[in-house]
Amino acid sequence: MGIFAQRGRNRPNRLGVSVCELVGAEGRRIRVRGLDAIDGTPVLDVKPYLSGFAPRGEVREPAWARAIMERYW
Repeated sequence: MGIFAQRGRNRPNRLGVSVCELVGAEGRRIRVRGLDAIDGTPVLDVKPYLSGFAPRGEVREPAWARAIMERYW
């Protein structure tokens, strides 16, 4: 694994992955809700959310993990 395989803020490709809700589509335009991106950020690809690839069951995260990521981005 290298910097390309992690979500480090210093990785050379600034591509991100986000999950949001599709609320409408018209022609080549889509409207979404809950996208964690800055206005004007180009969207390079849109894929459906497939629950088969999501974590199974409840996701638990320790408090220390939340604390170290609090001001990361």
